[in-house]
Amino acid sequence: MRQDNGKHDWSWWKSEIITKWANISWRFKMENSFESAIFNSEKDKPLTWFLKQKDRLSSLHPDMSDSMINMKILRKFGGELEYAIKYRCVEPCSTEDCINAMEDIITRTIIGKTWTRVPMESKMVSKTSRENKRPERPVLKYHKCGSNSHFANT
Repeated sequence: MRQDNGKHDWSWWKSEIITKWANISWRFKMENSFESAIFNSEKDKPLTWFLKQKDRLSSLHPDMSDSMINMKILRKFGGELEYAIKYRCVEPCSTEDCINAMEDIITRTIIGKTWTRVPMESKMVSKTSRENKRPERPVLKYHKCGSNSHFANT
């Protein structure tokens, strides 16, 4: 493409890229990928996930300010993680502040982490094993005579 068009400045190349790839299907694909992206602290690194979402939003809405893009991305977290990051970032927040707060919260707290249930051992015990595990009763001996074969005379 460069051989066909020659040397041009970045603004010309940017407009050419937009006319080539910024069609309706591309916008639909980018919106779907932004909407379906969910942050998982075990799989995703905060920096790469946040920057990927920022690139998607800035390509869809080039006129949107950085603080608005950051707030839209923070809404994707939901719940306690969103609240904790917004509490640490002062409005208007920069991308660097959001990412730093996000990394601190995820690494230092349990907010945003998912818990997996560990299956417990089965408590169902068969009759035979229950009978084998019972302690034997101690043999009762009478105090006066020391035998266990008779009843006390009354």
